[in-house]
Amino acid sequence: MQHDPTRTSPVFVVSKRRASLTPTAEAVAAAAPENFAETLPTEMSVKIFGELDAGSLCSASGTCKLWHYIIQESDQVWRRPCLLVGAVCRREVDGDRRDGLSWKVTLVKNYTRSCLKRDWLRGRYSHVRSAEELIGRKMEPLDAETWGEILQAELDR
Repeated sequence: MQHDPTRTSPVFVVSKRRASLTPTAEAVAAAAPENFAETLPTEMSVKIFGELDAGSLCSASGTCKLWHYIIQESDQVWRRPCLLVGAVCRREVDGDRRDGLSWKVTLVKNYTRSCLKRDWLRGRYSHVRSAEELIGRKMEPLDAETWGEILQAELDR
C-alpha cells in the first residue's frame, strides 16, 4: 500500500481522560475538499465545465455564485453542447456563428429546433394524422430545406 500525499488524514483528539476516535469539527472542516473553482485557475474551471452537456451546465450554474459567474461569463463552456446541436442543425448553427452570435446564444436559439428536427427525422411523428395529435408538443418553425430532409426520411422508412 502506497502513501497518497494528496489525501488528508483525519485528526483525532486525545484528552487526558481518555482517547477519542471521533474527529473534531475543525478537523473535518479542514479535511473537507475545497471548491475546485476557487483553487484552480479560471481557465481550468472553464475546461472542466466545458465537458458538461447543456442540462448539466444549467444545473451547475445554480450551485454557487462562482460557478454561475464562470459558466455565464465564459462563452467557451457552451461550445461543446452547441456543436452537439449542430450535428442536427448544421446550417442554422453555422449561419448563427457566421453572423457573430456567441456559442451560448447559438445554443439557446437552436436547442429546441434541434430536438424537434431530430424527433421528426427519427420518425416520432410519422403516424400523426391530424394537428390535434400535436397539441401540447413544443413546435418550432422549420425552413424548407429541413422539411425536405424530413420528407426524404419519411420516404426512406
